[in-house]
Amino acid sequence: MMRPGGGGGGGMGGGMGRGGPMRSLIRDPSVVGTKVPKGTFRRILRCLAPYRGLLALFFGLTIVDSSIGVANPLIYRAIIDNGILGHSAHLIVTLALVIAGLAILDAALSISEQLCSARVAQGLIYDLRTRVYSHIQRMPIAFFTRTQTGALISRLNNDVLGAQQATSDILSSVVGNALSVVMVLTTMFILSWQITLVALAILPLFALPARYMGRRLGAITREGYVLAAEMNTTMAERFNVSGALLVKLFGRPGEEDAVFSARAGRVRDIAVVQALYARVFFVALTFTAALATALVYGWGGLLSLHGTLQVGTLVAMTAYLNRLYGPLTQLSNANVDVMTALVSFDRVFEVLDLPSMITERADAVALRRGPATIEFDHVDFAYPDAKDVSLASLESVAVLENPPSTQVLFDVTFRAEPGQLVALVGPSGAGKTTITHLVARLYDALGGAVRINGLDVREVTLDSLHAGIGLVTQDAHMFHDTIRANLSYAKPGATEAELLAALADAQILPLVESLPGGLDTLVGDRGYRLSGGEKQRMAIARLLLKAPDVMVLDEATAHLDSESEAAVQAALKVALAGRTSLVIAHRLSTVRDAHLILVVDGGRIVEQGTHDDLLERGGLYAQLYQTQFRHQADGPEPGDGMDSPG
Repeated sequence: MMRPGGGGGGGMGGGMGRGGPMRSLIRDPSVVGTKVPKGTFRRILRCLAPYRGLLALFFGLTIVDSSIGVANPLIYRAIIDNGILGHSAHLIVTLALVIAGLAILDAALSISEQLCSARVAQGLIYDLRTRVYSHIQRMPIAFFTRTQTGALISRLNNDVLGAQQATSDILSSVVGNALSVVMVLTTMFILSWQITLVALAILPLFALPARYMGRRLGAITREGYVLAAEMNTTMAERFNVSGALLVKLFGRPGEEDAVFSARAGRVRDIAVVQALYARVFFVALTFTAALATALVYGWGGLLSLHGTLQVGTLVAMTAYLNRLYGPLTQLSNANVDVMTALVSFDRVFEVLDLPSMITERADAVALRRGPATIEFDHVDFAYPDAKDVSLASLESVAVLENPPSTQVLFDVTFRAEPGQLVALVGPSGAGKTTITHLVARLYDALGGAVRINGLDVREVTLDSLHAGIGLVTQDAHMFHDTIRANLSYAKPGATEAELLAALADAQILPLVESLPGGLDTLVGDRGYRLSGGEKQRMAIARLLLKAPDVMVLDEATAHLDSESEAAVQAALKVALAGRTSLVIAHRLSTVRDAHLILVVDGGRIVEQGTHDDLLERGGLYAQLYQTQFRHQADGPEPGDGMDSPG
């Protein structure tokens, strides 16, 4: 019996192996109508360029392998016609040894093909994944505020893998099978063109129903992908501390179970149908091959009886049928394979082609370390439009919304001298956090300039800029790793003494020392094994370890109790000595210690001065003091303060 999808004497190998006619047929045929940008094919060739030597070797091995597949039936023919019927024992033994030798050669070729194909396939995955990851890492914060994390991960994994798999299928299904079919058909026509035409006439009996079944199977396969993605999203959102807590507190686990169970049940049903269709496909292909074999033996046998066809030729023709139907079936869907590869690569290129709004100039200079002066010179700012920072396909929408850009900062001007502590105060949404983000160049100003030591931040290298700035946000992020790893992220290679000193300055060393694992204790997903205050102090320790020239504290002590806050404030005074600091202030102690207070309202600095000066003026700051700060002077409560930052 035939081996469905079999080509030459060997196989193409797993990494770039022949996926069989079934996978080719279940591809989405609608992809053929998809328009891909001009030049996509040339870009794919450039991606494969580093592997042209391996590809050339792979094609050479494929040619030799296919030749062996064509040669074997001819040897069978010679054994029967010249050896058995010719009563030549020597010829029979010799040709049998040749078949054995070819089998050994074929095995060696198959291993070599596997090695070449695996190197090309996995190398392509590596190249694309690292390029996409590196590019995404360099995208601005605005990109991440809009993009779905799951969509990004899908591009990095599924689309890159799809591009590699589609390329592998083209090399095997299109190139390899085309070569095999040409060689087999040529030989068959030479041996008996009449039987060859009969064999080809039977093919539509299988190919046409198979393509119809393939479309049906492709539809339910796509549905399965969608359902699997929905289940993955559900698990990702529910299987973290915040999601699990929400489900439990709102008493919805039963409904969650029902929804998930329904989706999982449909995926199960689809898998059953897929398995059934795959078996029907295999049986149909086998039946077609058996029918063709019966016709060839029947007609060929009659011809042999009349002496017009040799018995060996009849056996060879039957053997060639086993190498014909599978490749021909796959080639019938070659256009879908090609377009699938183009579309998969295009989805990857779509991410790589999205430019970053925050780029480094070719003539950028390094920002020198040391005492820093921060200057805002008539700065205007508006958050970028969606079309400039994201892709609709990464936001699970058909078309990106494009409302008119709204300006959020207007003519912001101030100067912070080296060693000064500048406090930003104001109502929620005033623009305080936006100002701190411009210092670190997480966004670029729309108008005016942000300068550090007289240099526009757009004119300095990003690495030197970020190396000199430390940031602690209200919701400090921790990786799901050890305390040591989270602290060392600020200073790779830091000694244990440096880690302990930073923890001591942040007033959290006693807690770490009390843990059984010490510095090697896992903090959990996003640091959820730590309390809010503990996580905040850990973030401050990380900042102290980095020891930047400019410190930005966004409500950095908002989650500390009074005792811990006093200790941390004392540590910060030492750490901030000689360093310029911007603090979004929510506590009276921070405001009183500030060298300069900036009162932000509606994206403008409406007042600036010291605590006492601003109180005397009786403006917005005096009102905020009465409503937000004054009760802290009488007896602060942990966590009390103004609204969350703007």
